[in-house]
Amino acid sequence: MNKAFVKEQDGDQDEDLPEALALPKGTKNYLTPKGYATLREELARLMNEERPAMVQVVSWAASNGDRSENGDYLYGKKRLREIDRRMRFLTKRLELAEVVDPAAQTNRDQVFFGATVLYVNQDGEEHRVTIVGVDEAEPLQGKISWVSPVARALTKSRVGDLVTLRTPGGIEELDILEISYPA
Repeated sequence: MNKAFVKEQDGDQDEDLPEALALPKGTKNYLTPKGYATLREELARLMNEERPAMVQVVSWAASNGDRSENGDYLYGKKRLREIDRRMRFLTKRLELAEVVDPAAQTNRDQVFFGATVLYVNQDGEEHRVTIVGVDEAEPLQGKISWVSPVARALTKSRVGDLVTLRTPGGIEELDILEISYPA
């Protein structure tokens, strides 16, 4: 297709990513084996199922004639661009990925990548979090990114340690109650 008809920009498509998904400069994309498998499955599904199905819809819609007012065609082309953008993103992230198996951690009395930590804050509220890769983080499910402020504060701490977390609301102290790794 002629470049004149494409609205997408050349260059890095990661510029329009939410800041939460951006990796800090010069760092690796650490992932757990489960997170790596999840990203690979999503890429395979997009490549082998969603994209071919959408190409078929666009092809059918294009054969109906006037494309300027054809909703199926216009939506299909937009969805194809979204799928292609996500596939490029996943491909880049998987290329940069360094899989770290938390089960292989030998120093299990300290908090490192993949650890599940139970801590209590100053208000007496207990929180259980697992430190995972940026692409695996789901804070509402207790999975926090290794680059998050909480994970950085917890890293290298031990049970019984009191760690300092700097928040917009001030300094908060967290008491480490338990550290565990998958078997």
